[in-house]
Amino acid sequence: MAKKKDAHHGGAWKVAFADFMTAMMALFLVLWISAQDQEILIATSQYFQSPFNSPLDNTSGVLPFESNATPRGEDGKSSSNSPAAIDLDAMKALAREFYRLLNVSETDPNNSLQVEVTSDGLRVTLFNRSNQPLFQKDSSDFTEWGNMMMQNLAWLIDRQTFRVVVEGHTRADITSPRGDYSDWDLSTDQVQAVRRALTYYAVDSSRFDRLSGFGSTQPIPGEAPDSPRNQRIVMSLSMKSRPSDARDKSQGTGGSTGGVRPEPAPPVH
Repeated sequence: MAKKKDAHHGGAWKVAFADFMTAMMALFLVLWISAQDQEILIATSQYFQSPFNSPLDNTSGVLPFESNATPRGEDGKSSSNSPAAIDLDAMKALAREFYRLLNVSETDPNNSLQVEVTSDGLRVTLFNRSNQPLFQKDSSDFTEWGNMMMQNLAWLIDRQTFRVVVEGHTRADITSPRGDYSDWDLSTDQVQAVRRALTYYAVDSSRFDRLSGFGSTQPIPGEAPDSPRNQRIVMSLSMKSRPSDARDKSQGTGGSTGGVRPEPAPPVH
C-alpha cells in the first residue's frame, strides 16, 4: 500500500508572522518619533490631526527633510539666521495647544487671552476683563482664574525654556483707597505679582529678562485711556538665549545671574 502524503496545512502562519512584523515596525516608529525634538513632536502631532494640511512644508512625510543646502535670500546671499519654517509652525501649534489647554476660543474677540507667534517665540496678552478678571478689582491679587492662568503659563515657560519679558498696563483713573497709589504703582505691582507666581510654579528667576510697569501711558490703539480693555499683562516669551548665558555656562557658573533669588509667594486662592 502506497504511503499517504502529509496533509497541506496552508499559510496561516505567514499571516500571523506578517501581523507580528507590522506591530513591531509600528512600535519601532513610535519609539523613534518619541525620541525626537519637542518641535518635531508638535509638528508630527499636528500632521496626524490634519494630514491634508501638513505644517511641514519641507517634507514628504511626517518628519522634516534636512537639506545640506544653506537657505538663501532674495539677493542670493546666505540667510542662515532666518528661522526655519518648522520652528514657526511648532510655535503656531504650541499657541493652539495653549488655547485648548485653557478651554479658550482663539477666534473669540472678547476672550481674555491672545497668543501671537513672533520671530523668536510667543507674545501672550492676558486681558483683565470684568467678565473673567485676572486680578481682583484695582489690585495685584489674583483671582481664581488668574491663578490658574499663572500655573499653565509656568508649565509652558518651563517646558519650552522660554526667556520672559513681562509688561503691565492699566486703564486711566483707577480707584484706590490710598491717595498716593497711582496707575504706575498698580501696573508695577501686578507685574511683580506675575513674576512671583511664575517663580512659585517652577519658572527659575534667572529666566526673566525684564519687568516693566507702564501705568496707563500705552493704551491699546483705538481705545479710550480709561477703557477696561487697557488693563492687561503682556508677556514676550523668547526662545533666544542672552549672550551672557553661553559665556556664564562656559565659565561653569550655570548661567546664574549672581543676584539674590526672590522668595516665591504662595498662590492666591
